[in-house]
Amino acid sequence: MACRKKNVRAIERAALAGLMLLGAGAAAAQGYPAKTIRVVVPVAAGGTGDMLARFVADRLTDAFKQQAVVENRAGANGIIGTDIVAKAPPDGYTIVVASAGNIAINPGLYGAKLTFDPERDLAPVTQVANTTQILIIHPSVPAKTVKELISLAKASPGKLDYVNAGNGSTPHLNMALFASMAGIKLNGIVYKGSTPGRVAVVAGETPLMVDGLMPSMPLIQSGRLRALGVTSLTRSPAMPDVPAIAETVPGYVGEIWYGVLAPAKTPVDIVSRLNSVIVAALKQPDATARFAKQGADVVASTPAEFGDFIKREIVKWARVIKEAGAKVD
Repeated sequence: MACRKKNVRAIERAALAGLMLLGAGAAAAQGYPAKTIRVVVPVAAGGTGDMLARFVADRLTDAFKQQAVVENRAGANGIIGTDIVAKAPPDGYTIVVASAGNIAINPGLYGAKLTFDPERDLAPVTQVANTTQILIIHPSVPAKTVKELISLAKASPGKLDYVNAGNGSTPHLNMALFASMAGIKLNGIVYKGSTPGRVAVVAGETPLMVDGLMPSMPLIQSGRLRALGVTSLTRSPAMPDVPAIAETVPGYVGEIWYGVLAPAKTPVDIVSRLNSVIVAALKQPDATARFAKQGADVVASTPAEFGDFIKREIVKWARVIKEAGAKVD
């Protein structure tokens, strides 16, 4: 009987503690925000991630009547900036606009060396946008479709070279995923980034690459490169005549996505407030137009939806990294 009373008291204490935490979170949310919000972006100024972070900061400033300031903290494949937020106080005043690389790819690439656990140390707020990449080849390659490229690769396994824009980079892993799902073997040639890799494809030095849609577009339109397919599940509005790779390889998706996260244990009410403001801004027509200029498609999700998506992405890319034997340079 004494043990039963102790157990009941323990349960009551735990329940009371939970209610106190909920009450503290609600109280914090009522006065939130009372000071500047720090929006960390783990890449250098310029580019899609930085643009999206500035969009988020502007909209938070407008809605909350409190300044939201972007802080670029690039380095170590996005680890430095993301780690800052993972270790920040969970009060809603430090958030990150992170990408697939920071959150979904790095766990499989770095393993135990990663200084934070995206699922344990960060609280999803909302997915913001997706950007597609594109499979490009030099016009001299005798393949005008994804199906013809697959046939060409199967005829000479391991003989067709492609640009590896850095081990574990999104272009590298998107190509590895394509090869795996298409059942082909390709030979990766490592370059120090997408720009020198793109130059190599234009020159015919290395004939094949998965590249960013926007930087490739002028070269495709001028005929210096041939586009075979985009990595999004459906065709991109920016280049509607280019099929999705998934039209030939069902289920293939290799997008770069971006989203907002806060430190774990940030009060649910504060996460909800951040989500409602950002999602409302994303649903405005000006957001669609602004994102389109960067080759990005608007996404607006609940924290739960974004959290489930992150879990699936981590599993997906861990498998691809293992199969590709990708290692940090």
